[in-house]
Amino acid sequence: MNEKIESDCPHEQPQRPLLVIAGPTAVGKSEAAVEVARRIGGEIVSADSMQVYRHMDIGSAKITKEEMMGVPHHMIDVVDPDEEMDVARYASMASEAIRSIYARGHMPILCGGTGFYIQAVTRKIDFEETDADPAYRKELSSIFDEKGADYLHAKLKEIDPKAAEEIHPNNKKRVIRALEYYKETGRCISDHNEEEKKRSSPYDLAFFVINMDRDLLYERINDRVDFMMQEGLVDEVLYLRAMGLSRDNVSMQGLGYKEMLDYFDGRTTLDEAVEIIKRDSRHFAKRQITWFKREEDAIWLDRLSFGDARSVADYIVSILKDRSFGK
Repeated sequence: MNEKIESDCPHEQPQRPLLVIAGPTAVGKSEAAVEVARRIGGEIVSADSMQVYRHMDIGSAKITKEEMMGVPHHMIDVVDPDEEMDVARYASMASEAIRSIYARGHMPILCGGTGFYIQAVTRKIDFEETDADPAYRKELSSIFDEKGADYLHAKLKEIDPKAAEEIHPNNKKRVIRALEYYKETGRCISDHNEEEKKRSSPYDLAFFVINMDRDLLYERINDRVDFMMQEGLVDEVLYLRAMGLSRDNVSMQGLGYKEMLDYFDGRTTLDEAVEIIKRDSRHFAKRQITWFKREEDAIWLDRLSFGDARSVADYIVSILKDRSFGK
């Protein structure tokens, strides 16, 4: 399965193979992907909106060098936390990484839980450019800061309920972008996104989603947050603040980081901040599962029924062999 793949362009026929391993946070995706990669000569392209940032290791549950077990990983530590990483930039960089993996004759494995990032790569999404309105964007940003996330999110819900359901109120950038898109085009951004989802993939996809019983998943999430605190999440966010980062940076709006900033600003106690991280992480996992359920051709795997990551990998590899995937 690690034979050299001859074609140089994913648009040519036959389509080039792309393996996707997705699922909610804390389900064990990375461990399974590493095991698969070791068996098939693969390289992993991370699809995680927080692991792209340098210096943000603990709060993003970033895979360690030891956990990589020698498997090359891409799209991790590729930008500084004061830079913006949006989905269009991610898709461009990830696609380039995939091309480089093909050039080495290896199998690319897109692994992560950021559904929009995965969709952008696997469906080659067209990020429709519209005329920018800096004044309106600044106005919305001021409203967000002055009246709060829920107020602006309620405005989005009035014009685009579906987008409001998919975008968390605290995701300032995406809420503002959806409102801006509506003003610029008169269309709901959710309609545009739905049209893009129907695009056929330029790849021969093998799409796996790892999941588990929700109560057990939530327990794993809670344990992961406790581990982050033990590993030094407080010190990590203090270090980022010392670098000059604040809640105005997109990176600092990620789960675990904005809650620590609230603690430092006296808005919550440390115990309250930890509980909020756990709660919002559980809610995030639920939204991830909902997103991946839209992938009609995805093969769902119950993590607990396999026992460990090696058994999950064995099963995935057996499916790939049955499909003669990548040959």
